[in-house]
Amino acid sequence: MLHYLENLFHALDLGSLKDAALRMAAVLLCLTVHETCHGLAACALGDPTARSRHRLSLNPLRHINWFGLLMMFAVGFGWARPVPVDPRYFKDPKRGMALTALAGPVSNFLLAALAIGISKVIYLSGYYHSALDAAFMFCLYILAPLSVGLGLFNLLPIPPLDGAKVLGALLPDATYFRIMRYERYGMLALILLSFTGVGSAVISRSIMTVYRGLFNLFY
Repeated sequence: MLHYLENLFHALDLGSLKDAALRMAAVLLCLTVHETCHGLAACALGDPTARSRHRLSLNPLRHINWFGLLMMFAVGFGWARPVPVDPRYFKDPKRGMALTALAGPVSNFLLAALAIGISKVIYLSGYYHSALDAAFMFCLYILAPLSVGLGLFNLLPIPPLDGAKVLGALLPDATYFRIMRYERYGMLALILLSFTGVGSAVISRSIMTVYRGLFNLFY
């Protein structure tokens, strides 16, 4: 039995396991920051709902939707538990919802910029160590592009993504509420598009364009 376990251990691709663990950590960080900033924005605009439900937290367990997380790894598209928002607390509900929605993608772009900045500091330090090398690779090649991708994806004007709520601030009320009635079907359409790969090339090019722009700010 011991010999069998030893053979099984040596057969494991530890490099792939490490990459999967780093990607999981990056996904959890991006989703957690995204949802927390939705809650912070809503709170700043007068809505205490997220705070009262303990969603102003960097604890990923408060934000994870396990099926959404599985979909993220299976097809590259997933979701977290939406932060509860009550637009009745906002002076201007449509504007408040738009700003609250926009806070998520903006936080992802800022997180990507921070990750690239950290990688630049490590690079300039000139001190080479396995732990620093791992942090450099994680920030530059995993966390930053993933965070950019999450931010851009959520800006698509398809309900229930944040972009639909941002666009809604520019639309007449009747049009906005008509679009939001189809929110559940938007999620289904996004899942189908993820499985078919439609638009993936455009999204990939957009991610690389924004990533290069952020990269050029630091390097």
